[in-house]
Amino acid sequence: MSAPSTDLFQPLRPDDPATVGGYRLTAVLGAGGMGKVYLSYTPGGRPIALKVIRPEFSEDPEFRRRFQQEVRAAQRVQGLYTAPVIDFDTEGSQPWLATAYVPGPSLAHAVARHGRLPLRSVLLLTVGVAEALHVIHGAGIVHRDLKPANVLLAADGPRVIDFGIARAADATSLTGSGVSVGTPAFMAPEQASAGTVTAATDIFALGQIAAFAAIGAPAYGEGSSHAVLYRIVHEDPDLSALPPELRPLVTRCLSRDPADRPTLTEVIAMCHDLSSVPLRQGEDWLPQAVAGSITERLQLPEPAKTPPPRPAAAPTPTPTELSPQPPAQGAPPYPPTGFGVAAAPTQSAPAAPSAVPPGYPTPPPGYQTPPPGYQTPQPGYQTPQPTYVPNYPTPSPGHHPGYPPPAPRRKPKGLIIAGAAVAAVIGLAVIGSVLQNRSDDKAKDGATSSGGSPSAGSQDKGQTRTDPTPASYKGINLTANYQLMLADNPPRPASGGNAGVMYNHGDLYFYVDTLFGDMKVGTNNGKLVVLNNSQKGSLETCRNETRYTEKIGLDQLTDGSQVCVLSDAGHIAVATYRGKSRESDPSNYITFDLTIWRNADQPKKS
Repeated sequence: MSAPSTDLFQPLRPDDPATVGGYRLTAVLGAGGMGKVYLSYTPGGRPIALKVIRPEFSEDPEFRRRFQQEVRAAQRVQGLYTAPVIDFDTEGSQPWLATAYVPGPSLAHAVARHGRLPLRSVLLLTVGVAEALHVIHGAGIVHRDLKPANVLLAADGPRVIDFGIARAADATSLTGSGVSVGTPAFMAPEQASAGTVTAATDIFALGQIAAFAAIGAPAYGEGSSHAVLYRIVHEDPDLSALPPELRPLVTRCLSRDPADRPTLTEVIAMCHDLSSVPLRQGEDWLPQAVAGSITERLQLPEPAKTPPPRPAAAPTPTPTELSPQPPAQGAPPYPPTGFGVAAAPTQSAPAAPSAVPPGYPTPPPGYQTPPPGYQTPQPGYQTPQPTYVPNYPTPSPGHHPGYPPPAPRRKPKGLIIAGAAVAAVIGLAVIGSVLQNRSDDKAKDGATSSGGSPSAGSQDKGQTRTDPTPASYKGINLTANYQLMLADNPPRPASGGNAGVMYNHGDLYFYVDTLFGDMKVGTNNGKLVVLNNSQKGSLETCRNETRYTEKIGLDQLTDGSQVCVLSDAGHIAVATYRGKSRESDPSNYITFDLTIWRNADQPKKS
């Protein structure tokens, strides 16, 4: 989410949505090739940058598939020099992605406004970006589009953003040839010539970043894309304006042969050797003029407020309210509760057709128009679900389990009394039916108890228990020494921390012993088993299996192998193995499809 290049916080335009995924938008941060970036806030008041993908990309199913894969991979990146993914929706009518808001200009913006950076700032910038790339590569991602616009300058160091996301912009980048993804002026030679993209590709871009910050211009010059790409592939960069101290480092990073480029560890070591004082990130790492741009971005606009709730009832209609009568036959329909109209009616008759949005249903008797001062919602505004507390943004489905519970609704006393009478009659009938069913089912219950116990999770104290509906997830990449929990929706691989995944609490983990090359899939919060080829992974199969263990070797799995996973929390899953990463990939990971039946069994007591 890059910072804006002109006004810091641009007002929303009429064609901008008012909310996205339950987040109420406050301002426009900028726009790029893939979409538009907005400022919003979490329910707790933390600012976020929310990127909405352009419609032409959203309509491409291959882009959607790739975008979903890249977003899930980006969630694994949790570094000090990256902007973490906060929320996303890859399946809605218009996909979007939210990251933490970084109050700082992009490197491109800072250099354009204030010129090149001093040597110490360049060294701190380089080691920060190198550390960010180390975390990104560790998650199995190659950035592919590292450029000054994707490096933000925060008060405590740089932040790398948009890692891996640009790859989804071109669906043919997965299987096609002759397709380049990235920004021409900062591409590596292998990108420009449609060669193999590896972690070394990002090292080339890192050298370009360092040179750009120190020179104040791209190392390969500017001009048309074809001219710049030709120079990158066939000519040496112009480093005459580069400080002499930086030339060995930048020259190695910009080697045409990826094998000649330094590793990230070597880059960091070279930067420390070049500095006369220890390199420590702090508030003084940037020139004062650039630091002033950070202060500007800390002065955020106030969050957009949700209109106050309409009063439930009013004893006496005011001149700006409708009397509690249904609209006359043939009158135009009313807008939904809680939204303003273009002009509040001043009579007891229905509003004029031009003042009411078409297509809304006729309200029940007692409808009150909102008080004066409400504004017509902007185009694209999504109606919040009425079951959530007023004045609270509607959460995106499945992403905010911590939202407050629905507010209680008040019901007319007459309806409550009538409903109670009806419920009493129905209750008597149900009790009689239950007593009869218990009498009829005694023989069946006796047969069950004598012939064997029912399948786990299917019955509870004599009452039938309905099996949960399974949830399916495709193409999950589980990086080496990462774990996931079946309760998460979607399941998100995470590091085991200092304890490591083998001594943590993950429902499913992938472990690689770098010393002996031992690879295992395991669980330390349940049990698992590899199914035979003749078995079909299902809830019933997993419940009936008895050969469970806690760890299995990766050599026991082939493409299509199915593994039953039972967690102590009561969740059951079938993991279908789809293979592992190639040797050329920068990290080890396995890929599998996952089908989860949540709360299919009683949790085990600890």
